[in-house]
Amino acid sequence: MDALSTPPGGLIGGYQGGSVTIQILIVVFSAIALYNAVELVILIFLTFNRFRGLYFWTMLLSAVLGVIPHAIGYILEFFSRGPIWLAVTIATIGFYFMVPGQSIVLWSRLHLLVQNQKFLRRLLYMIIFNSVILLIPTTVLTYATVYVRTVPIIRAYNVMERLQVAWFCAQEILISAIYIYETAKFLRLRPTKDPARNKTMYELLSINIIIILMDVALLVLEYLGLYTLQTTLKATVYSIKLKLEFAVLRKLVSLVHVRRPESSSSEQEEYPNFVDPEQIVGDVTRAAPESSGRGRPQHPWSAAISLDSLPISSGQRSRLSSDTTRSRPP
Repeated sequence: MDALSTPPGGLIGGYQGGSVTIQILIVVFSAIALYNAVELVILIFLTFNRFRGLYFWTMLLSAVLGVIPHAIGYILEFFSRGPIWLAVTIATIGFYFMVPGQSIVLWSRLHLLVQNQKFLRRLLYMIIFNSVILLIPTTVLTYATVYVRTVPIIRAYNVMERLQVAWFCAQEILISAIYIYETAKFLRLRPTKDPARNKTMYELLSINIIIILMDVALLVLEYLGLYTLQTTLKATVYSIKLKLEFAVLRKLVSLVHVRRPESSSSEQEEYPNFVDPEQIVGDVTRAAPESSGRGRPQHPWSAAISLDSLPISSGQRSRLSSDTTRSRPP
């Protein structure tokens, strides 16, 4: 019997490989994913001033209804805790919010750089279309593999599972590549002697390359037939990718927003290094429309980032506003 005709290890009857190392890795990966998801939820509510907007909700739902159920579902499945239908259902719900949700998170921040609304809509339609044609058949084949277990169904599930992982990987790589390209275009508009230009560019490139490499690692595990490791590692990878999103957003907002004046250490909140709550706002998913008049052109980020949404005092906001006014050309 070839590999495609064999049920994935762990999907039926739990993990039966007998390897203590694999069992420990299942627990470790799941624990890391759950820890990252809980920490991310806390950071989201500590960072955002306004609990609204596509970026906020996709980040929150990807963690709460995505990473957490996905990790718990596969723990129940691989260790045969409870009925199999419950474990599969919980894991499937988590997959729905975690994997397509990651693509929506990647898409939502493109509004800060891309002004072509038609292009953005087409990209969103692609994400929705891909999710529908991949999730529905895979879900049906998953339950059929668990309860019917015929060779044609098992082969169809294995083929669809590999296709789904490869397709979502390619989709996320495409969105990340668009982001890298648009960021490079934006940075070229900055003065060539700006010392922060190259540093910021390399940081953004590094973060996005790390995200792409993690997608490729999952794809390699899938095609090597390591179903157990791939499914448990997936929750960990996506929880890390969501946390890296905070780093990406912080760098992006620092590029398109004026710097705050230096303040005393007593005025600064203590946050993790990858979060800058003074730069992130409640809704970063809508770019400003292009100016139709002859006056000063609208910056693409002006409607998405405002002084009112920054978590600073009114006196600091007034000083920042006056500094920004003085810095404008006549």
